[in-house]
Amino acid sequence: MGIGENTPVVTASVFKVPVALELARQSAAGEIDLAQRVTVPDEGNVPSPYGLAMHRDHVVVSYRDLAQLMMVISDNVATDLVLDRVGKDRVAALLAELGLGGTAVPENCAEILASVAQDLGTAYSDDERQLTEVPLERLRSLRALDPARTCRTTPEEITRLLAGIWRDEAAAPQACALVRGWMGAQVWPHRLSSGFPGDDVVISGKTGTLPLIRNEAGVLEFRDGGRYAVGVFTRAADPTPNAPHLDALIGWAAAEAVAQLRGERH
Repeated sequence: MGIGENTPVVTASVFKVPVALELARQSAAGEIDLAQRVTVPDEGNVPSPYGLAMHRDHVVVSYRDLAQLMMVISDNVATDLVLDRVGKDRVAALLAELGLGGTAVPENCAEILASVAQDLGTAYSDDERQLTEVPLERLRSLRALDPARTCRTTPEEITRLLAGIWRDEAAAPQACALVRGWMGAQVWPHRLSSGFPGDDVVISGKTGTLPLIRNEAGVLEFRDGGRYAVGVFTRAADPTPNAPHLDALIGWAAAEAVAQLRGERH
């Protein structure tokens, strides 16, 4: 079920799900050794207020741990290193193979954030507090908020992708299991968990956040065996960076949809 489920939407960091799947797929095929070490550059990394962008000392890390950082804390530096390794063309080929024609990853994190800085004519470090004085209409015109010009999907396609991962249909079972494990370790499950309090539901998810954008895509697993892929994409009417009401809205929407599917709403 869905509302506007075929409408193109900006993914923000939800695009990291297909990137993770392609990394896992190449690992299962023997093309990438997840234990291979990568040296994180000391300069020129994509800006971020947390994660590897904040490192002050020499860092060498495996692709396995980069994937973990990409999915668990949505690390931008880790994401771009992974995407550089797997290739945008390979991600595009995977999406085409899965029949996800409305989903695309044309930009990495550095390119998305650079477009925000260019459109606003100012430096931008992925910290929305920098944008509180920017007029709303100017924010709405950002290329990073236009699905036609940035990473995009539809709610139907992202949930179809997640369903394929949970059913071992989107790639080899070994690859799908890797992605499920990374998504299950997410440290910020607050958006979906706001609609499913308690310990009765296992939540695996991926956040997506940009100015005015709050998204979440994930899978909810119930003790009775029910599993539900959900994708909720929102666009705010104001640029306030601290928006718990939108996080709660995402949880509410997911809970209402799942309740319908479980026959708990009439």
